Amino acid sequence: MKRITNLIALCVLITFSAQAQIATPQPSPAGSVSSTVGLTDISIEYFRPGVKGRKLFGTGDGYLEQYGKVWRTGANGGTIISFSTDVKFAGQDVKAGEYQIVSIPGADEWQVMLHTEMIGGNMSNYKEENVAAKATVKAMSLDNSVERMTFQISDISADNTSANIHFAWGNASFKVPVTVDFHEAVMADIAAKTQVNPSNYTAAAVYYLESGQDLEQALKWMDMYLAVGQNSGQFWHVHTKARILAKMGKKKEAIATAEDSMEKAKNWANGDFGYIKRNEDLISSLK
Repeated sequence: MKRITNLIALCVLITFSAQAQIATPQPSPAGSVSSTVGLTDISIEYFRPGVKGRKLFGTGDGYLEQYGKVWRTGANGGTIISFSTDVKFAGQDVKAGEYQIVSIPGADEWQVMLHTEMIGGNMSNYKEENVAAKATVKAMSLDNSVERMTFQISDISADNTSANIHFAWGNASFKVPVTVDFHEAVMADIAAKTQVNPSNYTAAAVYYLESGQDLEQALKWMDMYLAVGQNSGQFWHVHTKARILAKMGKKKEAIATAEDSMEKAKNWANGDFGYIKRNEDLISSLK
């Protein structure tokens, strides 16, 4: 009985101690950034050390991190990056999943590695055989010092196929390019979902138009959709058909279709949503 009483007392003491702990700011607070590039979700979880007046990267005892030596690229447990699909990291194939970012600073260039094992801050566990990809990138110098280490997913391309993993701390910075490929996934989605919902033909047609795919197929899909019920009155989709025709070089048909779209937009009770101007601009560009 006494043993049980002592155990209860110990549990109460542990619970009280946990509740009584004072919350204070962490020296290297947690940070995260995420973005979707194409159809790929990219996220980075890391800890953000401060400069605090220190010399960060160089050679000699006066520097926090040495040139030429493996660094966890952050504080505490290091920096973890994840990809929801396969990607290319600086042109190298990388499977979907989680990786620890490890780097080797340099005066002119950095080596940035994706390590398959989560080794935290213990760089003695870094092994070349566990490196999924290694990038050699230019060392960039910043005019304005960044106090807290920062990662960004920057420079997303207009066609949504690439971005940069951007590191900055103090006056040091580097970028590693990441590219994604979503065409096969979109094609599979088109094949599956247009059978279930014919309205998806419009999304398929727009994708083909904007990604430079088979325009004859895009036109066919748009015609299939516009032929159903009252769909031909949807001037925004008629305008897309005009754009497809224009890109195919069929100027006369494109102008006639744009004029049809514009007339329907003028008579739409809820407004034209800017499509009168869009059609005017398209017609002007074709004359």
